[in-house]
Amino acid sequence: MPSPFPGMDPYIEAHGPWGDFHHKLISEIERILSDQVPEKYLIRVEERSYVSLAGVEGKEEYPFIPDVRVMEEPNKSRKRGKGPSTAVAEPEIDAEAMTIQAFVAEEHRESFIEIYEDDPERHRVTCIEVLSPSNKRMHSKGRELYLRKRESLFLSTTNLVEIDLLRGGQRMPMLGAWPNSPYTLLVCREWRAPYCKVWRAHYRTPLPVLPIPLAHPDPDIRIDLQPLIASIYARSRYERSIDYSKPLDPPLAEAWLAERVKGGKRRGTKK
Repeated sequence: MPSPFPGMDPYIEAHGPWGDFHHKLISEIERILSDQVPEKYLIRVEERSYVSLAGVEGKEEYPFIPDVRVMEEPNKSRKRGKGPSTAVAEPEIDAEAMTIQAFVAEEHRESFIEIYEDDPERHRVTCIEVLSPSNKRMHSKGRELYLRKRESLFLSTTNLVEIDLLRGGQRMPMLGAWPNSPYTLLVCREWRAPYCKVWRAHYRTPLPVLPIPLAHPDPDIRIDLQPLIASIYARSRYERSIDYSKPLDPPLAEAWLAERVKGGKRRGTKK
């Protein structure tokens, strides 16, 4: 079953599997590029990672250098007992003790695509970023790391393609005003930096075709994002996971929206 939205489905961000969607969109873009770029180019999916200590509701972050990957010990939650958990009366000695919440280390991994020209020497030509919620969360390590990389790209000989399909969070800093649209697509060609081309993107209309610049004089590779998103939605059966009766966060009060998700039930599920 297709998404009820002709453009980007805002429920994927608010109530859906955003991490799964992000990973699959990166993979789809990589596949198309690999099929279309000339032989002298290499397409690589890279990762940046960082570890933070999450506070209450994950709103507090404390950066740590990710020397090793944080892994949960297998079956750790089962070591305390084989049977179902039951309420146990606290010993009298614990009656005066305070209960406080510990910080928990969380590892964040963000994928992106880099295009390299391998003739005559290998060098990076273009970086493609699909923004994650952590990139748009103020004062977060994810935003700090991405802004640092973004600024270095503007000062380099690498093209930047930035895909923002998130309504929530704080947009990336720019000297000019962002267009009045829920989503944006940005392309900064290295020879024009820091001036960027920005396209509006919406949930009401299909997303525009996005140009991916290569090295001069090779022509752009054009990627039609909307069929990719529709294919991911259908193949992953997101209609089984998304409850369209729930309100959106950030809120979106439109008569058009109510009509698109009319009935408010979880689409695709049996009664």
